[in-house]
Amino acid sequence: MRFDPEQEELRRTVRTLLERAAGGDVWRLLAEQVGALGLAVPEEYGGAGFSVLETHVVLEELGAALAAPGFLSTTLAAQAILAGDSAAPDVELAAKAELLPGIACGQTRATVVWGGAVGTPGETTVAASAEISAGTPGSGGGWRLTGAGEHVLDAGDSDLFVVRARVPGHGEAGRQPAATGLFVVAAADAAVDVVETVDPGRPQARVEFEHSPATLLSTQAPWDRILDLACVALSAEQVGAAQRAFDLTLAYAKQRVQFGRPIGSFQAVKHRLADMFALLESARSASYAAAFAAASGHELTVAASRAKAYCSEAFSTIAGEAIQLHGGIGITWEHPIHLYFKRAHVTSQLFGSPAWHRSRYARAVGIAA
Repeated sequence: MRFDPEQEELRRTVRTLLERAAGGDVWRLLAEQVGALGLAVPEEYGGAGFSVLETHVVLEELGAALAAPGFLSTTLAAQAILAGDSAAPDVELAAKAELLPGIACGQTRATVVWGGAVGTPGETTVAASAEISAGTPGSGGGWRLTGAGEHVLDAGDSDLFVVRARVPGHGEAGRQPAATGLFVVAAADAAVDVVETVDPGRPQARVEFEHSPATLLSTQAPWDRILDLACVALSAEQVGAAQRAFDLTLAYAKQRVQFGRPIGSFQAVKHRLADMFALLESARSASYAAAFAAASGHELTVAASRAKAYCSEAFSTIAGEAIQLHGGIGITWEHPIHLYFKRAHVTSQLFGSPAWHRSRYARAVGIAA
């Protein structure tokens, strides 16, 4: 599994842009100079019509730089909108045509409100519920949401929310069971309470809906696939950040002198660096395998959960070792390595903890009930 020359050129372009734009408006540059927000959006909706592989390359570089946190949430929201499978195709197509061009060009920022606990996305009751105030089910109109979503990425800067919500039974005499639907809500129609987390570069918020007007995209949204894509995308960020943490540590080990020698010359330090490198390359393999599975659709759940579990733990271990090898300077604001340590622990829990994904992987391959 290898990225083609065009994808590697995209990687170099994004890396160069991030190096030159340190402290600048990275979002605008990604949108205007690279067209990064629209890479995986079909051309009929204003995108470039590429696959998730190109987005994976961009996310890896953004993870290394800890830059443009809203890119992950917005691209995932776009994929969720594209994944909708509505009983009212005309409404869904109209919504896609209205929403996706703004996302593709970078004018609209969006995020997904999962409505469940951050560590166990598949085992919690969806917090948001759907109510019909007018119109008919499946028409896309007259829907309102009530409830709340926790740990919503970049909600404070988002223009719209793609919301996972329970759709009440609406068959004969209301006897049909509730389904899990896909809705879109304007940010102005929701209450956003930004919460402080250990990672200052990854804003999260509690988003509350109180009879908020919503557009129904689908009552049969493939949430497992959307979760898979989220895990694959996050693994790209984790690998990029782990690579940078390793690079910073290796450079420091060559420069820091102790007992008249660079600490990187000591056998114990060499062993720890070698272990970090082995973890990094294994995580990269798992992440790339998941990216290619997402592009092909072959055994995506297996690859996504494997990547999420392994990359989360590998990144956490590498970041912890990086702090140890940097010594005291590693926990000061003067050095960036502590930011990678914090990012590792936050991303480990996003979209499901490693333990949750190991169980999901075991079920997917048939070794657990």
